[in-house]
Amino acid sequence: MTSITRSAKRSLGQNFLIDENVQRKVVAAVGAGLGDEVIEIGPGRGALTKHLLENVGSLILIELDDVLVEKLKPICNKRTNVSVIHGDILKKPLAKLTPDPSRALVVGNIPYNITTPIIFHLLARPRPKQIVLMIQDDVANRIVADVGTKKYGALSVGVRTVAQVERLFKVGRQAFRPVPGVDSAVIRITPNVPSRMSEFEEKKLRRLVRAAFQWRRKKLRRILRDHSDLGYSSEAMMEASKTAGVSLDDRPERLTPIQFISLCAALPETESPSTL
Repeated sequence: MTSITRSAKRSLGQNFLIDENVQRKVVAAVGAGLGDEVIEIGPGRGALTKHLLENVGSLILIELDDVLVEKLKPICNKRTNVSVIHGDILKKPLAKLTPDPSRALVVGNIPYNITTPIIFHLLARPRPKQIVLMIQDDVANRIVADVGTKKYGALSVGVRTVAQVERLFKVGRQAFRPVPGVDSAVIRITPNVPSRMSEFEEKKLRRLVRAAFQWRRKKLRRILRDHSDLGYSSEAMMEASKTAGVSLDDRPERLTPIQFISLCAALPETESPSTL
């Protein structure tokens, strides 16, 4: 693959990965082989792409920058197993990119300003087999944060109730051009198979988690009773508390992802006035 030169677009949050050693480490973390399909988000100037080309069964590149798309297209002319899609990953469900998302491996150095939306987009059903992302270091720390710490919150619970997450390694800001104002980290997200919840239960859980961490300093009793998205009765709360083995005197940050799943499952479907 020939080198693609192009200055970064600030509007797209572009910071190109130039460190060859880090490029190889990211690709190694994907662990793709000749029998695998890989979807690369925001290939940019091809920093990861060039290491993937000879080592995967098929490669789908999705890039929003129109100039970079034109520079990437010649790759398709030479390889039948590579396709370039011009578009926004947030507007492209995985099911539109591949016939079987559950077998796909996703990798990307993604813009800091849309990290959380991209993660939850990729975790929408149907989910890929695995996701390896370069993200802002602080966001990575929030995702893997220990229960009870300040960084533990809705993002931690939202990801870890549907997937296993590993923080693989830190990447210093000098590995990029232009140099960003913060360091990065690489994480690996492996969706749970089979899923612990139905799609309906996951939507119900997301509503509960969002409400809980909006009021993270309040006790569960008050959150479940008074939050406008919830509004459970005292009887419903007490019964759910006993079933889930969760104390209503705890604050949200004290509950593990599994406890959130248990509490959500124990709460009745008809108590909440809000639609999903």
